[in-house]
Amino acid sequence: MPEILLLGVIGLAGVALAWWLLVTTEGVYLGRRVVVWLYDLYAHRYDRIKGFDPDDEATFLGRYVFHALEGAPAALVLDVATGTGRLPLLLMEAPAFNGRVWGLDLSRRMLRVAAEKLAPYGQRTRLLWQAAESLPFVDAAFDMVTCLEALEFFTDQRAVLAEIARVLRPGGVLVTTRRLGRDAALMPGKALSEENLAALLGALGLEGVAFYPWQMDYDIVLAQKTGAPSAGKGGVRPLEEALCCPACRAAAFVETAGALRCEACGARYPIAGDGVILLHGGGRRASAGRARHASSSSGGSSSYSSSSHSSSSHSSSSHSSSSHSPSFSP
Repeated sequence: MPEILLLGVIGLAGVALAWWLLVTTEGVYLGRRVVVWLYDLYAHRYDRIKGFDPDDEATFLGRYVFHALEGAPAALVLDVATGTGRLPLLLMEAPAFNGRVWGLDLSRRMLRVAAEKLAPYGQRTRLLWQAAESLPFVDAAFDMVTCLEALEFFTDQRAVLAEIARVLRPGGVLVTTRRLGRDAALMPGKALSEENLAALLGALGLEGVAFYPWQMDYDIVLAQKTGAPSAGKGGVRPLEEALCCPACRAAAFVETAGALRCEACGARYPIAGDGVILLHGGGRRASAGRARHASSSSGGSSSYSSSSHSSSSHSSSSHSSSSHSPSFSP
């Protein structure tokens, strides 16, 4: 009898551990490949599971995003961990937004769903299959970078946030989130405290860090890159000028039929039938000599887990900001 009870306890502990590893923390402690696999697995059911409502999105998310974009209606926006295109779709459906949005993710199947949703908007949206620890963009390219419900699922949060700060133009705005509640307590080393996240963003050159109640499981976080905006907005840049080759880091792309080709190293990155630019894994080079040149000049492209969004309900819209910058208040 004691042996049966012991086996039962061990079985229950195993089930609880598996639930924590695969459901509560969405595979983050098992590595990037597991996270990507899970999101590929649920990609076509993801929106139904989350239950996104367009009116709620416009109210609870749009109020912060559109307020931060005031004065830059033709902005160029990057959505890191874009998943099924939640943020790009929100912007595209807003009549007042005349800019462009690029989404980046490492779950190919999530991007396929996003591509279907964003197809009516043509070249105003571009989707890239690529990791986030080494963003393939020139410095100061974007007016805004968003990263929603994903920070706690990165393998190296600081590296990703440093890249986000790099590609933001001076005066540009970061919109991200911080995990709260019971599940946050179950993610040691991943869910950052308000104090730690604010300190990290400050160390990366972001100021006016503000936290607002957003959902039951998340605060929304806004911060602005230090420095005065330049005369030229990020939104005026075409894709070929803002995008860097992951192999050699040169901004020397030419878009040809079905691919992007780097004129600096010869790497070629296919554009899939759904329009997604396939940067992950490196491009095919035109020659072995160019391949050696690209390898020697590469800064090294790290990999990152896919977008990771956790279901939650909207909280009260009252503000409880710890910021010293009132400019973000909607």
